[in-house]
Amino acid sequence: MTEALIAFAVMLVLTFLRMPIAFSMALVGVGGFAIMRGLDPALALLGQVSRDTVMTSDLSVVPLFILMGNFVSQARLSEGLYAASHAFLSHRRGGLAMATILACGGFSSICGSSLATAATMAKVSMPSMRKFGYDPGFAAGSIAAGGTLGILIPPSVIFIFYGLMTGTSISKLFAAGILPGLVGIAFYLAAVQVTIRRHPELGPAAERTPWPERWRALSGVIGVLVLFVVVIGGIYLGVFTPTEAAGIGAFGGFLFALLKRSLTLRTLRDTLAETAITSSVLFAVLIGALLFANLVNTVDMPAALQTLVKNSGLAPMGVIALILVIYIILGCVLESMSMVILTIPVFVPLVDSLGFNLIWFGVIVVVVTEIALITPPVGMNVFVLRSMLPDVSTRRIFAGVAPFIAADVVRLTVLVLIPWISLFLPSFVRN
Repeated sequence: MTEALIAFAVMLVLTFLRMPIAFSMALVGVGGFAIMRGLDPALALLGQVSRDTVMTSDLSVVPLFILMGNFVSQARLSEGLYAASHAFLSHRRGGLAMATILACGGFSSICGSSLATAATMAKVSMPSMRKFGYDPGFAAGSIAAGGTLGILIPPSVIFIFYGLMTGTSISKLFAAGILPGLVGIAFYLAAVQVTIRRHPELGPAAERTPWPERWRALSGVIGVLVLFVVVIGGIYLGVFTPTEAAGIGAFGGFLFALLKRSLTLRTLRDTLAETAITSSVLFAVLIGALLFANLVNTVDMPAALQTLVKNSGLAPMGVIALILVIYIILGCVLESMSMVILTIPVFVPLVDSLGFNLIWFGVIVVVVTEIALITPPVGMNVFVLRSMLPDVSTRRIFAGVAPFIAADVVRLTVLVLIPWISLFLPSFVRN
């Protein structure tokens, strides 16, 4: 146990020194194993883990879903989503912020990345909110919060890694994320309403869209709806596996980009290159986390943690509460994907030994990770928006996301206390 805590401390120090998290985890993992078992076994472990990870066929689902999201972004389907939401909500105070959240939820269903969702919707919705006098911090906060839905509403890259590392069904994890995602949208909309009632000047009403234009605007959601039904519906009904669904989704995104005439040889090259870069970064983080997890398992930290909890007399739900507090603290200093992959080998055996459903726990972990994406000092969605909106300070964006963080805390409590929300749809999944 002591050795594992030292390893965590060294890894965090290296991260604070701005070493990439993938390399800090790998260095500590390999270095610690070398100290315990010798240099040659440590180097052999590095080679084996790296090779096994990149050669695992199940992981091909990751670049395919990333490619689908990039093609969808290239096809500008996000603009259609926002236009439809704008048409029905713009005349309300705070309506553009609510339209942004709904559009983020829709885009999340075909993207799978929170950072990509936030970046895409910033380009689409921020100009409109600026035009009608929205407070820049509140506007950016609604985008940052809505973007977090990208890792919960399927397809989710974090669910894929969680499923592969824990041996749980990715199909069931995808199904488990749907209802909590809808609950998240509802709580975010409520957060906008509460904020606007207290401070109406933050989100003035825009013009009212005539009903004929509203119905026409709905045509912009058809592409997203088709992709979601084919990809997630096919997985849900057991028609094809997640890997097959990812391939079909990527091809569908490619077709939509062609139909929208937004794909040229240059944009195709850029899309493929971006997919390769993003996939490489995720694989590097996964390899680093697996190397670090090997060290953690070598020193028997999961077993020691189970013994510690058993001897403490803490109730199972109390253990879950403690784990969530640890996740929130880690989320303040670590990038979300790294945090999840790093902690899965430590916490999942403990949660499983307490009799909790691992699919339910996967949803809880992702929701906590969503909170980490918008909490200071390392809220990745906030920093993505800061880079895209240089005139809006980081402090103002964090102030803008405060109501949504409060909504997330309430949502997390509801999901912890009512597991049915997460487990209802997975009970119908065939594989």
